[in-house]
Amino acid sequence: MNFFLSNRTGAFFLLGFLLLFPGNGNSQSLLTENKFSVIFYNVENLFDVSDDTLKLDEEFLPDGTRHWTSRKYYKKINHLYKSILASGEWDPPVLVGLCEVENEKVLNRLVYTSPLSKMEYRFIHYESPDVRGIDVALLYRNDLFHPVSSKAISICFEDHPEIKTRDILYVKGVFPFNIDTLHIFVNHWPSRRGGQLESEYKRKKVASVLRKEVDSLFRVIHDPSILIMGDFNDKPENKSIKDVLNAKSLDDTIDPSAIINLAGAVNNRPGSYKYQGVWQQLDQIMVSGVLLNENSSLHVEPGSFTVVQSSFLLMDDERYLGNKPFSTFHGYKYLGGFSDHLPLKVSLVLRKK
Repeated sequence: MNFFLSNRTGAFFLLGFLLLFPGNGNSQSLLTENKFSVIFYNVENLFDVSDDTLKLDEEFLPDGTRHWTSRKYYKKINHLYKSILASGEWDPPVLVGLCEVENEKVLNRLVYTSPLSKMEYRFIHYESPDVRGIDVALLYRNDLFHPVSSKAISICFEDHPEIKTRDILYVKGVFPFNIDTLHIFVNHWPSRRGGQLESEYKRKKVASVLRKEVDSLFRVIHDPSILIMGDFNDKPENKSIKDVLNAKSLDDTIDPSAIINLAGAVNNRPGSYKYQGVWQQLDQIMVSGVLLNENSSLHVEPGSFTVVQSSFLLMDDERYLGNKPFSTFHGYKYLGGFSDHLPLKVSLVLRKK
């Protein structure tokens, strides 16, 4: 497989990034520091410019309502690799959960024809039944994370078989310098289209499927290390998250068999998505309780959960004041930005075994 830079701009960005952060691309630095970053990012409609006759992707074609051209597509790819690399700061993230990617084709371009190729990234992706064709995926650094197995967990609405939504992506993997197994779930739950309460039953259904998968791990594995991330289209306090998934807050007593929502403690800070002038935390990262045990050989660095608010990811909010994510589109108006969501980041700490 050939690795190459997509354009001269990408080459200059990568060179500057490596000069600023000399640890990038060096797995030995992680072995010394025993810490690496994980991010989740809703990338806002990463579509190619080809028509998929089995999906409703017509608006993202050159002659579609959004006039989505190759130039705009390549600019989007360049924006995304910059966001991913910058989010990792000293080292590119080892794991990157993504949602709103159309297919394997766009992931190939992002991973293998942008400067991300220098970081030995690979990806795991399954085509989902979503009518628009948007899926979830997991990027991982092949030199630092070894997938053991993966699957797409489908969502079936028995009373409404016509409803199609994104699968949940499950990946089981290990690190070459640590024997602990990490169980990862990447999510993109049904939107609030039609109203938050009117669509709530869809998200509660997905939450019940995810809870069943999590419970199955707890039954067969002693204190499994579980990482759940995604755009849940609900807030931490909403019923799908709090009651059905039963995700606890950091303020609760930490139980190794509980799921703890790291995003639940950022209510006093800007969220990752802004709607009608109000910041919301629809994007979240959750972990099993054992990952909050600092004595564990694999655990979350305390207080490391954050919403990445790099200045280039933001723009002025002229209507509601302050700032907001620098999105690719505002409605159908092309802005040429990064995404209408901000990335999330958490740091995992490993001790060599």
